[in-house]
Order: sequence, then structure tokens, then C-alpha cells
Amino acid sequence: MRDTLIIGARIIDPASGHDAVGDCLLRGGTIADFGAGLGRPEGAAIVEGADCVLCPGLVDVRASLGEPGFEYRETIGSAALAASAGGITTIAVLPDNAPPTDDPALVRALAGAGEATGRITIAPYGAATRGCRGESIAEYGLLRAAGAIAFSDGARAIGSAGLMRRALSYARGFGAMIVQHPEEPSLAAGGAATSGARATLMGLPGIPVCAEAMMVARDIMLVELTGGAVHFAHVSTGAALALIRAAKSRGLAVSCDTAPPYFDLNETAIGDFRSYAKLSPPLRTEDDRLAVVAALADGTIDAVASDHQPRDADDKRLPFAEAAPGGAGLATLLAITLAQVQSGALGLNTALSLLTDRPARRFGLGAGRIAKGRPADLCLFAPDRSWRIEAGRLPGKAQNTPFDGRAVEGVVVGTWKAGVRVFG
Repeated sequence: MRDTLIIGARIIDPASGHDAVGDCLLRGGTIADFGAGLGRPEGAAIVEGADCVLCPGLVDVRASLGEPGFEYRETIGSAALAASAGGITTIAVLPDNAPPTDDPALVRALAGAGEATGRITIAPYGAATRGCRGESIAEYGLLRAAGAIAFSDGARAIGSAGLMRRALSYARGFGAMIVQHPEEPSLAAGGAATSGARATLMGLPGIPVCAEAMMVARDIMLVELTGGAVHFAHVSTGAALALIRAAKSRGLAVSCDTAPPYFDLNETAIGDFRSYAKLSPPLRTEDDRLAVVAALADGTIDAVASDHQPRDADDKRLPFAEAAPGGAGLATLLAITLAQVQSGALGLNTALSLLTDRPARRFGLGAGRIAKGRPADLCLFAPDRSWRIEAGRLPGKAQNTPFDGRAVEGVVVGTWKAGVRVFG
């Protein structure tokens, strides 16, 4: 493998606090050295990094990739292309495929399929319950041994308190977390938008905001009871975040992520029944959006995930209440997060930490770092270069972006996986 030298970039490693202009030498799939004045190794490919930021490859801890079972929406190959274009090199993949990832062979197959792309590492979730049906616990020991990083039922909440108690206790024995979709199922059933004036005006069935906080409160109590660990996915309300903040202050094993729609958009984005903006959980009020931004800044939120949910045209070309929820998020993850840096709400190092080392550490992934000898999984981006998000022109198969038409800054100009340039 030919050496690569990235020169003159602002190198940021949030985990160590390194932030300085310099060069980075990639050799044999790893980071051989980085810093100022490295020289020019004979035969090395030179990549100009002036006016760009070099950071670890992004670590996305929540995405559905369509395959297996829903290849008409997305395939692992098409998702890998979109991820590379977005600077993502590691993806934690939800288990709610067809068949669901409740068998060790499926865990190994997903990890192998990621490696086969040469572009991404796939870190599979194991199903928390058999078939993700919420009826009985899956075989955590076998799934963990096969490489499952945590256990989840994906977009379905584990609704039974008794079942969640057993899941937390069982997962604890294997040093693993339960990742919960925090939404009380009976309150959310049939809903299409956040309950309130807008949903009423549009004639849409509502999901009360308290559906999220109720599930968070219950599961925090179950963590206290069992000594287990829970991670709440795509948290979207101030009430839930206040509960998580308080639980962390008591030293409980509680963490959470959010996704770009919940800090960049509010419920007005559903506009004239824009089904691309129908998500799960639904878009919230402006007060909740601001609460999410504040929780990113104060450390309550541990990661920003793409929450990539590919849908095809037939899933979305339906009346709003009937359309499938979900938004494509791989290619837009970095740019939408950087909008919070440009607004002054977040520092650049904080934003990149939420996309790299913090999610990697929380899920025990060997990624998210720039350090000598570490795998050369890297993202080079131009923070001040602008572009427009357009459905139909995104990389990959899924085009159902809630950010359609949004002007953003932050263009990925190069992505490396194990020292090989896979984008740019």
C-alpha cells in the first residue's frame, strides 16, 4: 500500500485535545505519524489539506441499512457509498432487518458485509427480544460472543416493564447496554406528529411529548433496580433530557444520543404535509429543539447519530398520516452538525467529539481517534465550503431527506478507511 501524506490540515483529535495545523502520514493502513514538519517520504501520495480539518472518521451509532430484507430501500453497498461521502467510517447497525439480527450468524454476516465493502466497519446491534417482537429475551450471550455491541429492538420500544427489567439484568451479565427507543407505545400508537396546536390544525393524530419522558423515567428506575445500563436513542424533548441529566448526576449508567433533525428542525418543517419530515420520534416544538441544543453543549447528550432510516418513494408518497416515518441521514450528518458550530451553539471540538470519540467510547468501539499506530480511518472536510442538500442527488440509494433544499457549510473532501482513500 502506497504511503499517503496529508499536508497542511488542521488536525483535530477530540479525545486527546490535539488541535493544530500539521501533516498526517498514513502507512500500511495505520497512522504512522502526525504533526508539524514531517517531511516528504519518497513515493508518498500527497494530499493538500490547506483550509481543511482532518478528524477521525465519524462513528455513527444508529442507522438502518435496509439489507437484509429491504434492499429496495437501501443496500449495504449503497449505504457504504453514502457513509463515505459523509465522512463516516464506522456504523452501528440496528437489528430490525428481515430477518432480525437475533441469531449470531446474522451478527457475523453483517460485520463481514461491512468489511467486504472496504469502506465501512459495521458494528451490529443484537436484537433485545426475539424477532424484535417484544415478547421474550434474545440469546445475549451468543449474540455478544458473535460481536453484538449492544441490544435493541430498533425503532420499537421495549414496552413491557417486566421484560425491560429482565433485559437490563441479562445484558449486565455480559457487560452490555440496552438501547431503547424511548416512546411509550400505547401513547404513540397511530400518531403522526407531536400533539399540540399544529397537529390539531393539520388534522393529524398526535403523539404527546410525555410519551418520551414517561419511558425515560421508567427505564431510569429500572436501571436503579437492576444495576444495568441503558442508552436512549434519538432523544428529542427537554423533559426527557432533564431526566437523563439528573440520572447522570446520580452516577447511573445512563446515556443518550440525538439526531440532526431534533436540533436543526422543529415541527414547522412538516409544512404542507411534507412526508420527508415525518420522523420517529416526530419533530418537536422550538422549545424542545433549543433544549436539545443546550444538552449537546452541556454534555448531557453523548453522541450525534444519523438515525438513517431509508425509505423509497412509495413509502413517502402517501397521505402524511399513512407515510412511513424516517429520514436519510448518512451524507448529511456532518454538515447539519456543523451548523451548530457556525451558529455559535457548539465549539468545533465539541461537535466533532459527539461524532467520533464519545460514541466510540460509549459503545466500546476501536474507532474515533487520531493517534500513532491507530487505524487510519479519517475524514478531511472543508468547513467553510457550502453546498445544498437536494433529494434525488444524494449519494446512495435513499433520498428521503428531511433537509431537502437546505443550504449548509462543510464539504467532505476525503475519507480514508484503513489508509485507503474511499471518497474524494
